[in-house]
Amino acid sequence: MSEYFNDIHEQARLSARKFIETHVLPHIDDWEEVGEFPRELYKKAGDAGLLGIGFPEALGGTGEGDIFLKVAVSEELMRSTSGGLVAGLGSLDIGLPPVAKWAKPEIREQIVPPVLRGEKISALAITEPGGGSDVANLKTRAVRDGDHYIVNGSKTFITSGMRADHYTVAVRTGGEGHGGISLLLIDRDMPGFSTGKKLRKMGWWASDTAELFFEDCRVPADRLIGAENAGFIAIMSNFLAERLSLSIMAYMTAQLAYEAALDYTKQRQAFGRSIAGFQVTRHKLVDMATQIDVAREYTYRCAALMQAGKNPITQVAMAKNFSVDVCEKVTREAVQLFGGMGYMRESVVERLYRDAKILSIGGGTTEIMKELIAKQIKL
Repeated sequence: MSEYFNDIHEQARLSARKFIETHVLPHIDDWEEVGEFPRELYKKAGDAGLLGIGFPEALGGTGEGDIFLKVAVSEELMRSTSGGLVAGLGSLDIGLPPVAKWAKPEIREQIVPPVLRGEKISALAITEPGGGSDVANLKTRAVRDGDHYIVNGSKTFITSGMRADHYTVAVRTGGEGHGGISLLLIDRDMPGFSTGKKLRKMGWWASDTAELFFEDCRVPADRLIGAENAGFIAIMSNFLAERLSLSIMAYMTAQLAYEAALDYTKQRQAFGRSIAGFQVTRHKLVDMATQIDVAREYTYRCAALMQAGKNPITQVAMAKNFSVDVCEKVTREAVQLFGGMGYMRESVVERLYRDAKILSIGGGTTEIMKELIAKQIKL
């Protein structure tokens, strides 16, 4: 029903749908249980053209500026029913943009194309054990030593942390606060870098999540992304697209839960009729459908503003919070409508309900989004 999508978007949507139906859905339950998906899926996604969307053509991408191409494909990837798979497969979307935009040309040309082909994996490393949303006070320190930086510190909750080849890492190169932060591109095989054990999570089981450790890690100085002590601006710029993506994940998680509940309530019999025949059930489903539609359309509006060259910081924060709230309500109601079956691991709504919770935390918590909105409207 949306007027935001054209024929090219719909072709990309169909391609992504076929990819999910062919390469993911037959295996996703097993991948969720083992806590990861095969590395070769990155290569298959690269071959299908799903990883290069939004990146410069000169680096192997589809080109910049078409936000709705990314929206269409993102919606279809979520039909994998696994937020963890989408987060893991898409970790390049938060790790790679600073490299593509601000790294030195020779580094950019070396790193970006193999990641877009699915041959290498990119991750973003900002969160630290001592503070998540308080990015301006991160502690990982990088000290210049000739033509290298010596990095010491740690990161945690890093998506694709166990097997990424390249990490875009936020470090402190200057004084306290946001003015002393830089970004460094650190490779897995650099001396002094290591990962901890895979972290076990409430949801997003199919994504590997890890702690990273830097002990006198030597990083060539040409791996500095952008200017020294200017990393905070790049991080904030990155957050806008990430929060839009999380809003898409939220309303699509809700959409999948709603569709599953709609189908189940039509089939499930109680007291001589389908439970969809009861007014209380119908009204729940109507509320679910309404909330999802509003969340989706507002997110589309934010995407349209971004495509028009605007910087809708407030609106995207609002979209994320609203979509996440809808997601948590809808997935909860879907489990309730399934009854006991909704509590079973074999039920897709059980997974969606667990996956929903991280969306109010990742990319900036709900509370941080509210503070950001309050500042923007001058409260």
